[in-house]
Amino acid sequence: MTTDKTQASNTLPTNRKFSTQGLKRFALVNYFALLIFMPLWLIIISPSEGLSPTLTLVMFTVPLLLPFKGLVQGNPYTFAWSSFVLMIYYLHSLTTFWVLPEDRLWAVIEFVLTTNMFLAGSYYAKYRGQELGLSIRKKKENS
Repeated sequence: MTTDKTQASNTLPTNRKFSTQGLKRFALVNYFALLIFMPLWLIIISPSEGLSPTLTLVMFTVPLLLPFKGLVQGNPYTFAWSSFVLMIYYLHSLTTFWVLPEDRLWAVIEFVLTTNMFLAGSYYAKYRGQELGLSIRKKKENS
């Protein structure tokens, strides 16, 4: 027999402002925009004098491709750990903003895309994980 308190803790919040699928779509739109924007910016719009186009592609595109399959499949775990990959792009955007005044607009765009993906992906991972009954906490066994 369950109590009202137990039932209340097992229910998911229904008063969220964003749907899980909406968060997933928003995160993916920003992911693909970042995936297209980075090589476009660093090879075509403002190519680096010190890096070859091949090295630029490897350094700024390959890390984004690592979580590709899991993101497209909607795996909440992949959305969660891909946030660590996004830290590369936070660092790059903030450093570029500080050091290269002529590239500030592009750095802001990178920062906005990264922030949007980070926030939407984090909330998607949280809410979708709850829907699937996933937890990072170790469950206590009943003794």
